[in-house]
Amino acid sequence: MKFTTIFFDLDDTLYPASTGLWHAIKKRMNDYMRERMGFPEEEIPHLREKYFLQYGTTLRGLQANHQINVDDFLAYVHDLPLNDYLTPNPLQRSIIASLPTRNLIFTNADIHHARRVLTHLQLDDLFDTIVDVNAAAPYCKPMPESFEIAMKAAGETDPSRCVMIDDLTRTTRAARSAGLYAILFGRGEPHPDANACFADWQALPSLLNGRSK
Repeated sequence: MKFTTIFFDLDDTLYPASTGLWHAIKKRMNDYMRERMGFPEEEIPHLREKYFLQYGTTLRGLQANHQINVDDFLAYVHDLPLNDYLTPNPLQRSIIASLPTRNLIFTNADIHHARRVLTHLQLDDLFDTIVDVNAAAPYCKPMPESFEIAMKAAGETDPSRCVMIDDLTRTTRAARSAGLYAILFGRGEPHPDANACFADWQALPSLLNGRSK
């Protein structure tokens, strides 16, 4: 294997989108904007989509255009009973544990949410570092600067030795542009915005060794 570092996205990657957790987090974002920031409910979906596309995340858009307490926002939107959503996957754990690479979490969430998710998935001992939204500030995925920050956190200088695994095509597209090997999670078919795709964790080792499965 030519790779030395793998960056794993968190939400909708280390657990399947079908759990509904990310949908619940997005609802909490809407609630925060309505209840604590006073946005009219009918304007929130459009504004969130605009900020997501323009700034990378709703939070970055709110920071750029409004007064917001970042820590309060992150604590509020992630205040969910993870036991209701997440179940450990022993196969996934065995696959990640078998990888000879240095493995990091690279997420647009914060470190507190990442640690809670990893604990509930029983993966918390498998990752060296968490590069969260605060570590990447003022940037976030898919901004090119965020990949530079993540690589620095990993002690890497050569992007060709790094892998990004994410469920969003805009992130894998940006990772490829930054020189990383981009793997799109959640799809079995090839996609033009990724070097490889997989939906079954058993396929990952073969992909990393340059073989399709």
